[in-house]
Amino acid sequence: MKLLQEKLAKYDLPQKAKAAGIYPYFRVIQGDQDTEVLINGKKVLMFGSNAYTGLTNHPKVKEAAIAAIRKYGTGCAGSRFLNGTLDLHIELEKKLAQFVGKEDAIVYSTGFQVNLGVVSCVTGREDYILWDELDHASIIEGHRLSYSTKLKFKHNDMESLERQLQKCAPDKVKLIVIDGVFSMEGDIANLPEIVALSKKYNASIMVDEAHGIGVLGRQGRGTCDHFRVTDDVDLIMGTFSKSLASIGGFIASDEPVINYLRHNSRSYIFSASNTPAATAAASAALDIIINEPERIEHLWELTHYALNGFRTMGCEIGHTSTPIIPLFIRDNDLTFMIVRDLFDLGIFVNPVVSPAVAPQDTLIRFSLMATHTKGQLDRALDAIQQVFKKYKLI
Repeated sequence: MKLLQEKLAKYDLPQKAKAAGIYPYFRVIQGDQDTEVLINGKKVLMFGSNAYTGLTNHPKVKEAAIAAIRKYGTGCAGSRFLNGTLDLHIELEKKLAQFVGKEDAIVYSTGFQVNLGVVSCVTGREDYILWDELDHASIIEGHRLSYSTKLKFKHNDMESLERQLQKCAPDKVKLIVIDGVFSMEGDIANLPEIVALSKKYNASIMVDEAHGIGVLGRQGRGTCDHFRVTDDVDLIMGTFSKSLASIGGFIASDEPVINYLRHNSRSYIFSASNTPAATAAASAALDIIINEPERIEHLWELTHYALNGFRTMGCEIGHTSTPIIPLFIRDNDLTFMIVRDLFDLGIFVNPVVSPAVAPQDTLIRFSLMATHTKGQLDRALDAIQQVFKKYKLI
């Protein structure tokens, strides 16, 4: 065995979890992504999806994707920089820029590539990137590629952020990069105070709206709109794989910033263009979000109902105030066992364990879609209460 294979063969955590009957990953779904899914021939309620608006099966979204394939084919066979730009891409970029309140936008083939390609290239060697310790992995990978000085601040802690800003040279670029809604904990960034600090220290702000678009703000325009600070935020990022029922991502900003990224962001320039079907699906989903406000209203009715139910039950849910609800377990193996037991009761939820979080912070990520019914939510709450009582968590 070569040294590489010998080294990697020592990684056996998945094998141990499988042997114990608690391995929770790569569960194969045999049908559409809906509030109820089929896994190994068994129907289970889906409370582990990021499709907050519930649009992955909407007829208009599916028809838009099919029509795009008929007209453009299945792929672009090249990057946006060269032969891969369609009129579909330009139309969607204009719609997204207008939606989030910026001058211009560009579309990437995944949300991860947006953060990777933007965070890594907008600041230079003498500049600074300041990031929340609970930022998404794509932001972390982005700033790892940057030559700038990286300064981490404690989660949503404004005193910690200010201490880090005070370390920065006044005449250098300072970019604060944060999640608008934090993807595991479900809490919202303290954008008003971050904006105030950015003005005090002449810093710029980039907000990852992956979990904010379609959820917060007017017509689901995101966290920046929710706090009415869009004009004070320099870059707004979003994904299509959550509320926009597709795959891809975008960055929106002032025209000079977007012009720079079009010609310098390596994950944009050197990646194949977003497919026609994915682009058209995201565009159709955006139209539905704008034109059907009752969809988001129902999502929030379910969210308030679920939050009240978990608090009444005695679950530890942290500071969440969104459709992402963390149920803290604080033990890796116990988290896996609870996910298994809930699946046996017909409830699909996601485990979040180390190294994604610290071992003492492990949790179950329970998330809602606008297409869930109150009856489905009641079934989930009853099952969770039963399992949590079994393990004496409540």
